[in-house]
Amino acid sequence: MKRFLFVILVLLPPVVFIYINHKKVAERQVKDYPHAINNQQKAIVTEQEIRDDFFRKLVLAAIERTEKNVTYDPSYIRIDYPNGDVPDEVGVCADVIIRCYRKAGIDLQKEVHEDMKRNFSKYPQKWGLKGQDSNIDHRRVPNLMTYFKRMGAELNITDKPENYKPGDIVAWDFGKNRTHIGLVINLKSYDGRRNLIVHNCGGGPKAEDVLFGWKIIGHYRYKKQNSS
Repeated sequence: MKRFLFVILVLLPPVVFIYINHKKVAERQVKDYPHAINNQQKAIVTEQEIRDDFFRKLVLAAIERTEKNVTYDPSYIRIDYPNGDVPDEVGVCADVIIRCYRKAGIDLQKEVHEDMKRNFSKYPQKWGLKGQDSNIDHRRVPNLMTYFKRMGAELNITDKPENYKPGDIVAWDFGKNRTHIGLVINLKSYDGRRNLIVHNCGGGPKAEDVLFGWKIIGHYRYKKQNSS
């Protein structure tokens, strides 16, 4: 019994020190990105480097979106074309992707519209439309999924978190004919195993540990050939 107590007294202080020190480091790292972390979400900064300038811009744009106060609103709104957008204070999950890509230099409204104009029958026929509509087509997740696949950007769906890189796009099935989409960033979950996702699930853009929160139905890495 004495030997057991001696071992405990010898080992406990270093373990406590390591735990407290790790906790302080993690909390300090979180403070570096306060805008990207949900109040209920702890995260640490990943050491993973984003070597590609385009995907770095995409990730920074996504983190910036988490600073915005956005009301979830799927209403049909007439917008300009090209480079049209609904009011900045409203949006849905697809608008997170649209806005991040536009900040990185790609107008998905224009890209999707032009591809649908040439290949309308290749896109989902779910909304009773007889032709393309630049006001709404790019804001629908199934259309974005189809576009990315047609552009050769589709990647394998796996249960390995390391396969989902910063800048990747992930789509999920919410059930009851509902889909969702988000963008992978270079912040990790608190356990360091998964990259966080910037998405808008109804409460505005947030960075959260939801990669495997729902059934993944799409995984993409899209960059135009001339994007730097």
